[in-house]
Amino acid sequence: MNRAPILTFSHLRWNSVFQRPHHIMSRLASRRDVLFVEEPVPHRGETEIDVLRVAPRLNVLQPRIPCEAGGFGSGKQNGLESALRKLLRSQGWGEFVAWLYTPMAVTLARALGPRSIVYDCMDELSAFRFAPSELRQREHDLFQCADVVFTGGPSLYRAKRDAHHSVYCFPSSVDMAHFATANGIPEAREQEEIPRPRLGFFGVVDERMDLEILRHLAAERPEWQIVIVGPIVKIDEAHLPRAANLHYMGQRAYQDLPGFLAGWDVCLMPFAMNAATRFISPTKVLEYMAADRPIVSTPITDVAEPYGDIVYLGKGAGGFLEACDRALHDSEANRSIRRALASQVLRQTSWEETVDRMNGVLGRLGQPVEGAAPSTNKPWTGDDASVPRFAS
Repeated sequence: MNRAPILTFSHLRWNSVFQRPHHIMSRLASRRDVLFVEEPVPHRGETEIDVLRVAPRLNVLQPRIPCEAGGFGSGKQNGLESALRKLLRSQGWGEFVAWLYTPMAVTLARALGPRSIVYDCMDELSAFRFAPSELRQREHDLFQCADVVFTGGPSLYRAKRDAHHSVYCFPSSVDMAHFATANGIPEAREQEEIPRPRLGFFGVVDERMDLEILRHLAAERPEWQIVIVGPIVKIDEAHLPRAANLHYMGQRAYQDLPGFLAGWDVCLMPFAMNAATRFISPTKVLEYMAADRPIVSTPITDVAEPYGDIVYLGKGAGGFLEACDRALHDSEANRSIRRALASQVLRQTSWEETVDRMNGVLGRLGQPVEGAAPSTNKPWTGDDASVPRFAS
């Protein structure tokens, strides 16, 4: 399986916020051919697939299917299965690896006859708003047929490790060079006229964000300017807090993010403490570290456990505001300590290393994995009995 191509099924679209699937697949495509299948969208005609070439060995497939609702699902797959089979034959793919980010695609993936199946579990999708009712059952089915399971963080590893015989923890990583440019480039023009201090967030604005925290910060500290960069998803915009010092910038391209970071004094992760955030392991914490900015977060597990001595933590609206105060006014000595610890973390991780390790596991599928050792990708603070298996 060292060079077998990869057929990826994703709930995230390629042109959405650049996240774990984008980082991993764009790098795997330097080693293998990759077809990235987005969730189907409904239309009135026959099943069709648009092919978007995004790199020499990476093509994005955008299916359109004749049904009222899109998405993957056993009741909608016949025409799509046939179209994908035809496309795979045209590519000469006799053998391939099916790589799933969504359990909803498990029936379709199995029907296509992959040589191996990988489940890269990046989130507890069943806890998200508007999750399909059958998602938990589909994940159970996927655990039954997957050859290997990767998880996107320690919390998910602990939740999934007993569900499958071969589970590896591969925390998301960082493109250090990309985000470090925040310290040497002009800031984004869109925020040049916004006064300082600026506290910023980039990412998806959805049910995982604590809107009360934003409302409280804006009201209690009117001199602070809060900049929110990212799409608003599954939230009625009428429910968003509004204030003169709250600035919603909308979705921006991945390459533009360092320009926004360049003008921020503090980086924010105002996550709600709810079922949707119980297992999240946000990539942005490392991206903020790479930009060398103070970071304030609510105490979600995969931030508080490994990075509690780097990130300023605050629970609830009041606690978060106090943590922001500390981040803005901390002594240079304390900031230097946090900066040194962040540098240690960043030296131990990169997307290239993570993908190399994943690719190594793919090469051993069907073979016994011996001597798997803990990775240095992230600090691990659990007890010895809970240390996850990492690919070596």
